Amino acid sequence: MNVNCPTCNKQIEWSNAHSRPFCSERCQLIDLGKWSGEEHRIPGTTQTHPDEEADIHHR
Repeated sequence: MNVNCPTCNKQIEWSNAHSRPFCSERCQLIDLGKWSGEEHRIPGTTQTHPDEEADIHHR
């Protein structure tokens, strides 16, 4: 089965890809950098712990 690397869109054979779903370690690291730099995010609302809310209100 052929798939496209989510970073560079290069077509790779799934069963031979050592860095699945990426074509290389380089593409893995590029993707990781985007997550850590918050370029990629999972949509949703920010949740706070009740203790954190109490600290905010007492400042």
